[in-house]
Amino acid sequence: MSNKITAWLVAMSFFWLTACHKQRAAKNTDIKSSADSVLVDSSPAASDSSITKEAETVAPVKIQEIAFDYLVAKSKFSFQSKTQDFDNTNVNIRMKKDSLIWISVTGIGFEVARGLITKDSIVFLDKFHKEYFAFNYEQLSKKYNFDLNFALLQSIIIGNLPFPQEPDAEFTKEENFYVLRQAPERLTVDNYIAGDNLKLTRLKATEVPTENTFTLDYEDFKNVKDVLFPFTSLIRLSIKSAKDQQVSQTTMRIKHSKVDLVDQNPGFPFNVPSSYTRKR
Repeated sequence: MSNKITAWLVAMSFFWLTACHKQRAAKNTDIKSSADSVLVDSSPAASDSSITKEAETVAPVKIQEIAFDYLVAKSKFSFQSKTQDFDNTNVNIRMKKDSLIWISVTGIGFEVARGLITKDSIVFLDKFHKEYFAFNYEQLSKKYNFDLNFALLQSIIIGNLPFPQEPDAEFTKEENFYVLRQAPERLTVDNYIAGDNLKLTRLKATEVPTENTFTLDYEDFKNVKDVLFPFTSLIRLSIKSAKDQQVSQTTMRIKHSKVDLVDQNPGFPFNVPSSYTRKR
């Protein structure tokens, strides 16, 4: 249980890839095989080789994005890295658009971890060990050599552009995709928009100058309140250590079983008990 809790905290803060966890081998080969199969990139935009190198500039397209006040979801989370491998952890998610993401991780009949992600910080409670972890984005970005922000985390869950589209943005047409390239600070971001439904289908962010990459593929679109919502997000991180230049590969999957967009505040209960110890 200890490693699973910590891996979840690692994954949702995205670049806390080596802190506060113990190495372990997978105990169940069936689970590992299942994780391998579901984490294989099968989206139509998954491989650079599947996208033609020749592209033509086209008029801007109206990207279909999700407008909402609050979101509630029941989800399964899978994680695969050099040191950890597990499948289908139960997660409840609540979100206030552009403001808060609340996460509850449950074990067999009880909550084992809870997190609150805001535009300024990421805080997680390890209820199993009575510890908590707190970071701001600047700390994470410096420590793990990759720019991380709230908008990117929100995009993983809902499938909207993490960076606003500029009025004069240019698109290129590459096979069945419209591609919007953006250059926010320290990043080059390619957004692949499906030609058939104008939804963001793939996002690839490359940090300059490290060339660390973050790739996000959306699958299994379903209708939620008359909008298409991606029920599966596949995330891949390729991070080079600033210390020894070794590249670590991490793959994650979030698969929603239920999603609802609501008008009323679902509540975001969160406090750090005085008895909890801060883990660094």
